[in-house]
Amino acid sequence: MGIGGISIWQLLIILAIVIMLFGTKRLRTLGSDLGSAVKGFRKSMQDDGAADDAGSKPEEPKDAPASDNRDK
Repeated sequence: MGIGGISIWQLLIILAIVIMLFGTKRLRTLGSDLGSAVKGFRKSMQDDGAADDAGSKPEEPKDAPASDNRDK
């Protein structure tokens, strides 16, 4: 048995029917569109995460003198 009780032969028959209905060019276009949508979603999630991280860090005052940690 394959995935969810569907054998490999049934999956191949379904794949053949889908290819006959839509054609390889349309399936290739659909795949590339889906891939670019997922890529854009991941990029926007990373951009949002970077913006959240940058906004949550407290800023140090720029006028404060640097501390000297050297032992004398």
